[in-house]
Amino acid sequence: MQFGIFTVGDIAPDPVTGHTQSEAERITNIVRIARKADEVGLDVFALGEHHNPPFVPSSPTTLLAHIAALTEQIVLSTSVTLMTTNDPVKIAEDYAMLQHVAKGRLDLMVGRGNTVPVYPWFGKDIRQGVALALENYNLLHRLWREDVVDWEGTFRTALQGFTSTPRPLDDVPPFVWHGSIRTPEIAEQAAFYGNGFFANHILAPNFHFKRLVDFYRARFEHYGHGTAAQAIVGLGGMSFIAQRSQDAVERFRPYFENYPVFRGSRLEDDMASTPLTVGSPQQVIDKVLTFQAGFGDYQRQLFAVDGLALPVETALEQIELLGTEVVPVLRKEMAARRAPGVPEAPTHASLVRAKYGDAEPRRPRPNPNRGDNLSGASPYQDSDPATMARFPQVV
Repeated sequence: MQFGIFTVGDIAPDPVTGHTQSEAERITNIVRIARKADEVGLDVFALGEHHNPPFVPSSPTTLLAHIAALTEQIVLSTSVTLMTTNDPVKIAEDYAMLQHVAKGRLDLMVGRGNTVPVYPWFGKDIRQGVALALENYNLLHRLWREDVVDWEGTFRTALQGFTSTPRPLDDVPPFVWHGSIRTPEIAEQAAFYGNGFFANHILAPNFHFKRLVDFYRARFEHYGHGTAAQAIVGLGGMSFIAQRSQDAVERFRPYFENYPVFRGSRLEDDMASTPLTVGSPQQVIDKVLTFQAGFGDYQRQLFAVDGLALPVETALEQIELLGTEVVPVLRKEMAARRAPGVPEAPTHASLVRAKYGDAEPRRPRPNPNRGDNLSGASPYQDSDPATMARFPQVV
């Protein structure tokens, strides 16, 4: 079972002090938060993607590469990479490069996002959002697994004789989670490929997303990847912890009730009716254990701990409490409740073992430049000779 944190990099005025972080401050503080998560032994740090104020993570690969250089063990991920408005070719190249830089400590969560104007900003039509997400991921899946790709679709120019570089580390692509809270087509695609499915378990009534998770599990089994119970599921959540529950409520209330998304809500009502976990370490533990009981065994739990204008020192305190008092107990309790045969979340190491066993992994070596900046019809020394690149011709 993996535990970690995710951030969307939002900025808002602190309702207690009135301070608004600059973009420079927020970027620096995201790095501090990631390093703290690594320091206390959390498993995952995931970064969102937004292209408008009041958010800062417009270039997740840049920031995650910097974090990779400053951390030791934590797996880096996204929450989410926009599969609708990004070019899948650029995603393939950028995240393969990041996978190398991070020495395999990378996976990827893809999804549609939830900001309407981003579509026309990148020349896309929101009415085609689901179709864009599905087609773009279908292409990404091939780009990471085939040395030479010929492809033609609806939403981008065709590819002829294309090789995405660098190839994934050890010729093993980053594991992919498909994030969705409302789209069965995304859950279907995740199940078809045997990928993970992530439901951001916040902003809705308790277990609101169970039907979608159950649908994914059933389709995972249908496609022959294992039983429904063996499907790879992740959940999001939001928590605020203090040693005394009343202190947690008192401290968190102004941030929650003054944040635009929650304005007009009463904190106690959301604590009772949604997955929001506010209280002592034991109360947070007890609430998260209900997720396992309600959704079944799952592989990844991510917490949002740094949004809503919380000061960075408060966020760092939250990570310390998660890492030292909450997660160690959850690891033990959830393992004791886990049914036999339920797999762990895939990692680069486990995927390499599954592909190669004890053999050495592939390390592609390009064929030489033939004089026109191309390596010829076969891109790598060990490429399949039956798969030759036919490059576009200038006429």
